Amino acid sequence: MNARRLGTHGPEVSALGYGCMGLSYGYGTPSDRGDAIRLIRAAVERGVTLFDTAQIYGPFTNEDVVGEALAPYRDEVVIATKFGFDFADGQTRGLNSRPESIRKTTEDSLRRLRTDYVDLLIQHRVDPTVPIEDVAGTVKELIGEGKVKHFGLSEAGVRTIRRAHAVQPVAALQSEYSLWWREPEQTILPTLEELGIGFVPFSPLGKGFLTGAIDDRTTFVASDFRQTVPRFDPENRHANLALVARVEPIAERLGATPAQVALAWLLAQKPWIVPIPGTTKLHRLEENLAAVDVRLTGGDLDEIERTLAEVDVRGDRYGEGAQRMIDR
Repeated sequence: MNARRLGTHGPEVSALGYGCMGLSYGYGTPSDRGDAIRLIRAAVERGVTLFDTAQIYGPFTNEDVVGEALAPYRDEVVIATKFGFDFADGQTRGLNSRPESIRKTTEDSLRRLRTDYVDLLIQHRVDPTVPIEDVAGTVKELIGEGKVKHFGLSEAGVRTIRRAHAVQPVAALQSEYSLWWREPEQTILPTLEELGIGFVPFSPLGKGFLTGAIDDRTTFVASDFRQTVPRFDPENRHANLALVARVEPIAERLGATPAQVALAWLLAQKPWIVPIPGTTKLHRLEENLAAVDVRLTGGDLDEIERTLAEVDVRGDRYGEGAQRMIDR
């Protein structure tokens, strides 16, 4: 697979990474541990070098699975994990990016990941009670100690990005970006380009929606967080299917799937964008990775742009509680 560099300060990684969250968290029943390990290793064998996890995924179980799966390949891959939450009795208890918490939870992540360094350590959500300069300074110290290689942010606004970058260069920002969520184009992408920061879009397939596998009849189990996402409520979902309906004929003409078009579109936006689609199925992994071979011409991109302009996407991308944690 072709490689890309995450901005000026970041690591070189495969053009598509692998978001590991769904193996353990967020989308219903977690995958069998053995199956999850085999799938992660299958991604390595197919050229993926960027693997994304977080302390909150489980909590903790996803890091442990990723650590075991990647142990035989540790020097060949880039592991990204995230800090920034409090935990008690195995439950999440709100934001916490105090320096002492960053240090403690990073040590815990290293143990679960079976490694002595994290390639990319990301603040999962901006903590309004802790100056971002203190967060960046703590990660800078961890980099100096060899426990971390690169610093990242997730769902951070422009002002926060600039303040953090002034203390410790930010290698990459994670935020949602896809055919049906294009807000980063307004101020985030220009800022990242100016500062030389890479971009790692999560949910590049719209939490599965852009694959075409979700329709009006789809039901979600109680533990699937999409039940709380306004964009997926029945009325909004019905309206949003218009977007998929417009992408499908483009994909058919290109001999691709809607998911592959969605990923190829992201790859065509900037050379420092590395999407991290996730899946629990080998055939979907192979489908996603084949998107790197879908070449969109200028005419294709113009057609997609015109198509997107015809659709009014409805619904917030998070429920009320999670929406409040987004930094502006």
